[in-house]
Amino acid sequence: MATITMYGRDGQVKGDVNVADEIMVLDRGEQAVRDVVVGNQACYRAGTASTLTKGEVAGSNKKPWKQKGTGRARAGLRQSPVWRGGGVAFGPHPRDYSVKLNKKVSRLAFRRALSERIAAGAVKIVEELSFAEPKTKELVATLKALEASSALVVTLAVDKNLSLSARNVPGVEVSRARDCSVYQILRYPAVVVTRAAWEQLQKRLEGDSIVEEA
Repeated sequence: MATITMYGRDGQVKGDVNVADEIMVLDRGEQAVRDVVVGNQACYRAGTASTLTKGEVAGSNKKPWKQKGTGRARAGLRQSPVWRGGGVAFGPHPRDYSVKLNKKVSRLAFRRALSERIAAGAVKIVEELSFAEPKTKELVATLKALEASSALVVTLAVDKNLSLSARNVPGVEVSRARDCSVYQILRYPAVVVTRAAWEQLQKRLEGDSIVEEA
């Protein structure tokens, strides 16, 4: 049975949270993790690179000069790829880089990634992490007390003050428990989860899909 330490905002240990071995996934899912991360990164590719073929370049179809008798190389079209200003033979065209992923693969990848982070001791639960107003200094002090200066902060719901506090902190990202991705979990050295958010993360770790209103 894995154990996650729970801290207060001051970094003091408040207790432990046990995670049953039955819901941990450490014996499978490596390929699923890779597929999901590649698919996640592929979605950020715009796919807008575009070039013109010789048939798309504007211009006359008139032969530049006669075929024979000039001593020059044969030429049939000013839009030829070998000419300056001509078309591109094998250039890029707009395309969709997104990758289709089955729900079972995505859920398995999330369970494997989170299980690995728990087993490595990179997940830390904090009792609460809210601010009356945006205070970057207070957030940095809290993360320093938790020994997680670079971390993914997971909350149950959108906290505007927390998001604004973390906006200018390098290496810190805030995400909801229902939205955090495999890539985010693997990207940061530590994962700081609020007590309320952990319950929802645990449901995802058990393989349940979280469906709720945004």
